[in-house]
Amino acid sequence: MTTRLALALAASLGLAMPAYSQAATPAAAEAAKASNPFFSESPLPLHYPQFDKIKDSDFAPAFDAGMAEQLKEVDAIANNPAAPTFDNTILAMEKSGQVLNRAQTVFFSLVGADTNDARNKLRADYAAKFAAHGDAIALNPKLFARIDTLYKARDTLGLDAEGVRLIERYHTDFVRSGANLSEVDKATLKGMNSQLAELGSKFSDNVLKEVNASAVVIDSAKQLDGFTEEQIATAAAAAKERKLEGKYVIALLNTTGQPPESELTDRATRQKLHEASIARGSHGGEFDNRQIISKIMKLRADRAKLLGYPNHAAYVLEDETAKTPQAVNDMLGKLAPPAVANARREAADLQAMIKKEGGTFELAPWDWAFYSEKVRKDKFNFDESQLKPYFELSNVLENGVFFAANQLYGLTFKKRTDLPVYNPDVTTYDVFDADGKQLAIFIADMYARPSKRGGAWMNSYVSQSGLTGYKPVVANHLNIPKPPAGKPTLLTWDEVTTAFHEFGHALHGMFSNVEYPYFTGTSVPRDFVEYPSQVNEMWADWPAILKNYAKHHETGAPMPQELLDKVIAASKFNQGFRTTEYLGSAMLDQRWHQITADQVPDASGVMAFEAAAQKADGTDYAPVPPRYRTPYFSHIMGGYSAGYYAYIWSEVLDANSVEWFEQHGGLTRANGDHFRKTLLSRGGSKDALQLFQDFAGHAPKIEPLLKKRGLVADAADGANPTPTPEAPKK
Repeated sequence: MTTRLALALAASLGLAMPAYSQAATPAAAEAAKASNPFFSESPLPLHYPQFDKIKDSDFAPAFDAGMAEQLKEVDAIANNPAAPTFDNTILAMEKSGQVLNRAQTVFFSLVGADTNDARNKLRADYAAKFAAHGDAIALNPKLFARIDTLYKARDTLGLDAEGVRLIERYHTDFVRSGANLSEVDKATLKGMNSQLAELGSKFSDNVLKEVNASAVVIDSAKQLDGFTEEQIATAAAAAKERKLEGKYVIALLNTTGQPPESELTDRATRQKLHEASIARGSHGGEFDNRQIISKIMKLRADRAKLLGYPNHAAYVLEDETAKTPQAVNDMLGKLAPPAVANARREAADLQAMIKKEGGTFELAPWDWAFYSEKVRKDKFNFDESQLKPYFELSNVLENGVFFAANQLYGLTFKKRTDLPVYNPDVTTYDVFDADGKQLAIFIADMYARPSKRGGAWMNSYVSQSGLTGYKPVVANHLNIPKPPAGKPTLLTWDEVTTAFHEFGHALHGMFSNVEYPYFTGTSVPRDFVEYPSQVNEMWADWPAILKNYAKHHETGAPMPQELLDKVIAASKFNQGFRTTEYLGSAMLDQRWHQITADQVPDASGVMAFEAAAQKADGTDYAPVPPRYRTPYFSHIMGGYSAGYYAYIWSEVLDANSVEWFEQHGGLTRANGDHFRKTLLSRGGSKDALQLFQDFAGHAPKIEPLLKKRGLVADAADGANPTPTPEAPKK
C-alpha cells in the first residue's frame, strides 16, 4: 500500500520534490505508458509481476508519473469541499498511488534480490525523491486536518473495530512524521530526511560492494583442506570469474562469522577469512562506512529531538510492542550475563578440545566454529557433515516446509513453469487452500549470487486486501551457495531451519485476511513480525516432518532414527555462543540509538564507540564477536534501527507458542487452524500482543524462552530474570 510506504519513507528518509519527466508530445507520452508494465495492473495470475517485460528503463518513468499521480490524488482528498468522511479521506488514501506502489514494490524487491549498476544508480537517484514524496503527503496540513477530524470522532462514525483502528493508525503515522510541527520545523525535518535517504542508500551500496570486494583469495587447494570436492570446485570457479586462474576464492556473507570457518582445517586460512570479514567497512577505501554511520546517527538523534523524543530509540520504540528503551534494556541486560556465562563454559570445552589435539594456542574467534563442530561430534557422536546428504534443497522445501504447511493448514502446492522470473534460479508455486481454491503464488529464490544482498528475507509482490480484492504473491530469499552444475544442493541444519523460518513469514503474508491494505500480512510492529516465522521453525525437527524430508539424496533412504535423535538432542548446543553474538549486536544497536547528537563520535571514533559499548554491556568476550559489526550492520541502517532486539523479543512469544502447540497435541489441523484464525490471518488489524493473547489464552511468559535458550539455571538467581512484554490494554 503506497500511502503507508510513503509515510514510512518520510519518517526515515528524505526531501527534494520529484520532477515528472514528461514525454515530448501527448501521443508519445501515451505510447510510453502503454509499453510500461507498471502503468496498468499485471494481466498475469494474481497480478504476478511481468518480469519478462519489465526493463530497468521502465522504473524512472513509473516513479515520476506515479508520484505525480498520487500527489494529485492526495491534493484532491485534502481540498475536497465536502466534510471529511471515512470513505472520502481514509479509504481514498488507501486507494491512492497504485502506479507508484507497483513500481516501488518490484524495484525494491529486485534491488535486494538481483541488483545491477542501473538499479543501484536509480536507488541513489530516487532515495531523496521518494522521501520528499512521503513528506509531501505526511506534512500536508489540509490532509492532516481531515484525518484529525475523523480521529476525534472515530467512535461515533459507525465503523467496525478494523475501521476505527485504521483511522487511529493514520493519525499516529502523520503525527510521528511531523504533521504537528511548525512550518519552519517541517522544512528542517525535510532536510534531515533528504540526507538520511541519500546516506542510507550509500551505506547499503557500500555493504554489498565491500562483501564482493573482500572475498578471500586462496593460493592453493591445500589451504582448503576440509572442503568437499564440490566446495573446492565452487571456489575455483569463483576465482576463474575474477580472472584468477589457478587460485581459489571464498565469497563472504554479511555476517561476522563465515560458514567455511567450521570446515577449514588450516588455522591461518580461517584467520584470514575472519579478519577479512570483520574489517569490512572500516579499513579505509571507497567502501568505508564509518563517516556515513556518524552522519546517520547524528541526523537520527537530531530528528528525534525535533519530533519531541529524547533519542531515536525512544521515537522508534514508542510504536512497537516494547514501548520504551528501558523495557528493551531490561530484557537484553538480564539475558546478557547468563548468555556470556554459557559462552565461557562452551569456550572451556573448545579449549579442552584444542589441548586434546595437541594445540597450544588460545581459542580465537576463527577457531570457534571449527572446534565447536569437533565438540559437537564428541558429545553427540555426529557432525554437520553427516546431516547434509539428507537435506537436499528441493526435498527440504517440498517435502519438509510445504509438507508441514499441509499438515498444519491443509495447503497444497503445485510448481509452475509458465510464469516469468527475474533469474533462472527462481521457482514459482501455486498455493491452494484446504478447500482447493487458490490462496497465493509463492516465489522461491534460494541461491546466493553477487547481485543479491546477504541474509534471508521474505517480501510481498502483491498484498492481500478485501478492499482491492487482491490475493498474495509472496517470495522467500535465502543465500545458499550454488553447487557446480549437475551437483545436488545439500543444506546445513542452519539453512534448513532458515527455510522454515522464512516460510513462516510467507505464511503470515499468504494467510492475510484483512479489509484494508494498511493492515495486510506482515504489516505489524517490527518486534512482533519475527514471531510467526520463529514459530514455524519448530516444525523443522518435529519427528513426523523430519522423517518426511530427511532422506538421502542418492538412495532415498530415511535419515537413521539415531541421527534424528541426535539432531534434536543437540538443539541447545552452542546456545551460549549464539545468544551472545546476537546480544552483542542487539545491545550495540540500542547504544547507538539511545544517545544524543552531541554524543555521536565522528568517523574516527566509530569503532572505539563500538568497543566501549560492548564493554559496558558485558558482551566484550573476544572469542564471540557480535554477529554484525557497525560498518556492515545493515539491519540498523535500514528498517531495524533501534529494532534489532526484535528477534529475541519475538522469541519470547515464539517460545510460549511452541509450548502451547506441544501442550495441545502438536502438529494437528485444529492447532494450525486456530493459529491461522486468531493470529496469522489478522495482519496488523488488531493490537499485536492482543493477537498473541487471542491465540495463546494468556499473557507472554519469559520462562519458555529461558528454557529454550538453555539459560534457566543461570537465571534462577533472579526472581524475575526478564520482563514480559507489556500486555495490551483491553
